[in-house]
Amino acid sequence: MSGDWALTLGLFIGGIVGLMMLGVPVAIAFLIVNMVAAFLVMRGFDGVLQVVDNATDLLTSYILAPVPLFLLMGALFFHTGLAHRMFAALDQMLGRLPGRLSFLTVIGGTGFSTLTGSSLANAAMLGSLLVPEMQKRGYKPHMSLGPILGTGGLAILIPPSALIVLLGSVAQVDVGKLLLAGVVPGFVLALLYAAVIGIQVLLDPSAAPAYEPERVARAEKLRTVAVNIIPMLAIIVVVVGMIVGGLATPTESAAFGVVAVVALAAAYRSLSAEAIRKSLTSTVVVSGSLFFILVGSAVFSQLLAFSGASAGFLSWATGLSSDRYVLLLFMFLVLLVLGMFMDQVSMMLIAVPVLFPLATSLGFDPVWFGIIFLMAMEMSLTTPPFGLLLFIVKGMAPAGTKLGQVVAAAFPFLVADAVLVLLLVLFPALALWLPGQM
Repeated sequence: MSGDWALTLGLFIGGIVGLMMLGVPVAIAFLIVNMVAAFLVMRGFDGVLQVVDNATDLLTSYILAPVPLFLLMGALFFHTGLAHRMFAALDQMLGRLPGRLSFLTVIGGTGFSTLTGSSLANAAMLGSLLVPEMQKRGYKPHMSLGPILGTGGLAILIPPSALIVLLGSVAQVDVGKLLLAGVVPGFVLALLYAAVIGIQVLLDPSAAPAYEPERVARAEKLRTVAVNIIPMLAIIVVVVGMIVGGLATPTESAAFGVVAVVALAAAYRSLSAEAIRKSLTSTVVVSGSLFFILVGSAVFSQLLAFSGASAGFLSWATGLSSDRYVLLLFMFLVLLVLGMFMDQVSMMLIAVPVLFPLATSLGFDPVWFGIIFLMAMEMSLTTPPFGLLLFIVKGMAPAGTKLGQVVAAAFPFLVADAVLVLLLVLFPALALWLPGQM
């Protein structure tokens, strides 16, 4: 079986994709294919028992501990109302800036993404808070929907991101360095999004009609910043700073972040039993699902290696071209196509065991390639025809909005994403400088 790597790889991946198309949950699809493959490839029930042992070792790994903690941190931030306070404060600060609600989406979404780590949660909150207000103010669809489509994906890059922790765990890349590597590219991307909005407003001022906001005294603005923005920014700075300075592991930093958000919510008297219940429930559900899928992916990776499919693919791919950047483009396009048809976690768990060894063999830094990988995941969320964020934002759009309008709104932000990818290729230090300070 090891000789015919293409057939083996096709059967493995085809089996998982086929089961998912039949409606089988991702975790169960991985479990079924892994059990059958282990029985066949490792010749009997001894192979199946080995798979179970490997899965147990993975679940007890300390490296996965930050995942539920970062998820809990974001859930508490949302359910205690701290996110709403931050958005209200930012809204006051922007004053009469043309297109201010679109800019607020980017600024607030960037801040919110650092505490959610979830693109879908980010987009859902931004849409529920800002789309009705922008519709009332006469914003054209591309000015209200586009920034949400773009900024929703920032949660993938800016730490603390549960997907970064998951990627580091699956790809066996240093999680702390990978978290830090997303900081600079994340904020550069936010600036590119702001530039897109500025150009759109400049070309068509009527797309985001100006209006007179409520006048707020300067002293009140300063008080709002001090009370509703600085404490939340301080949490992020300390969480990231503890990792950079080597004062704490990602797990310890995540635990500190949870405690800090709880303390802040208590200080604002917005910490309730219901908020805690909702936060814990959502964290347990999402974490349990991710861990189950993660086990399936890790075993899947081991079976690919054992069967010879991984080595065969590496040999074939490196023979396609002598230029490693041509192969990088090939991998990026593969990820975009995968992302059109499946969710991010499924895409990650299928692609990582195949593409990361290839990237390493080509001499790419695994931390740098991790950020490129995450950018492909982000872009696939808004890539037509099946990008998941397209459908989520369409559901929040004004009645009568067509999918084509949502796609058109996303296009300038996809261009901004492509610009960042190009910058990362030309200047790898954008991703590698901050991890190098650890």
